[in-house]
Amino acid sequence: MRVFYGWIVVAGAFLVLFVAYGAQYSFGVFFDALLREFGWSRASLSGAFSVYAFAYCVFGFPAGRLTDLWGPRVVIATGGLFLGVALAGMSLVAELWQPYVLYGLVAGLGMSTAYVPCNTTVVKWFVARRGLAVGLASSGASVGTFALPPLAQLLVASVGWRTAYVVFGVGIFLLVNLVAQVMRRDPESLGLHPDGARRPLAAAGADEGVGPLTRAIRTRAFWMLGATFTATWIPVFIPLVHLVPFTRDLGHSALTGAWVVSTLGIGAVAGRLVMGAVSDRIGRKRAVGVAMALQAVAFLGFLLAGRGLPLLFGDALVFGYSYGAVSTLFPAIVGDFFGRGQAGTIVGFLFALAGAMAGWGPLIAGAIYDATGSYDLTWTLSALLNVVAIVLLARAQPPRGATA
Repeated sequence: MRVFYGWIVVAGAFLVLFVAYGAQYSFGVFFDALLREFGWSRASLSGAFSVYAFAYCVFGFPAGRLTDLWGPRVVIATGGLFLGVALAGMSLVAELWQPYVLYGLVAGLGMSTAYVPCNTTVVKWFVARRGLAVGLASSGASVGTFALPPLAQLLVASVGWRTAYVVFGVGIFLLVNLVAQVMRRDPESLGLHPDGARRPLAAAGADEGVGPLTRAIRTRAFWMLGATFTATWIPVFIPLVHLVPFTRDLGHSALTGAWVVSTLGIGAVAGRLVMGAVSDRIGRKRAVGVAMALQAVAFLGFLLAGRGLPLLFGDALVFGYSYGAVSTLFPAIVGDFFGRGQAGTIVGFLFALAGAMAGWGPLIAGAIYDATGSYDLTWTLSALLNVVAIVLLARAQPPRGATA
């Protein structure tokens, strides 16, 4: 029974992340349409996504904490309401400040209830196959990244970006609220124990391992993980926001740009599934290090994208693979380091610290482009940050007494 329901939770998380992240990474399509209609600079409009990225990471901490306390159903359903309203509201945008409020703050609040609650709930249901389970669940984000940007581009081309935003908003609200009903906080709430555990463990809300948060933040391991993921995440949203206009700068169509983002999603599906399972065998740290190295290579690869579409699509595939692997293994490695007990709280707090820095990436990239007319410096600095992340990861060690 525990195995059966555990995989139902994985399927529910997959669907929530599918629609949430598919809509998030369709921003590049709407980004291009908004630039063309209003004539705003890339830096100014990128700022709305930067606020969004900062907000959804910061709000991830209370979302994780509330998931530990209330369970994921209420938290995820509430987030679906905020995200749906925000996207539908984007259809009424007429001034630059409005995307900052609607997309940056309201959608950011809604999105915060996807990544942390879904992934940490899966972490609580699995021990032995934790990497595989989190990989399968989080691959929903990548499948959404593959499927929804081309759909968004087709909708924008056929009915306009305003109607397309309404379709996205209504669809997300309905699906997220439906799927949220199958999400249960942990196996203990059903009188079960996690898959892979030989005996029932303490309730998932109890003080396991190094947690709770007040103990975790006193460890060197906590801050080393925070610094590691801060370095790799500062530039992570840059391709997801700027690939469509970057592709158009290279002389290709907006639809081609959407397919480049979609290709990134294909790579991310593979990265999440393959590296999640591989991490169960070779260890989480080694798997994360490999993913970060590939991400550095991918950023440098964008410097060569002007040599032809095969290089651009191939590099998007590599970046997607590495990005998907890093984001999948983050909650798993935190669970390994600090235990299941306060997974939502600790992952949420680290995500707020490290992930919030990702909000600067698209804004800085837009400013660099506006100043130089090129993304070359952006790609180079992004690769260097991933090298820094690898060095920090190598020095991170689990605290004494950690338990799964």
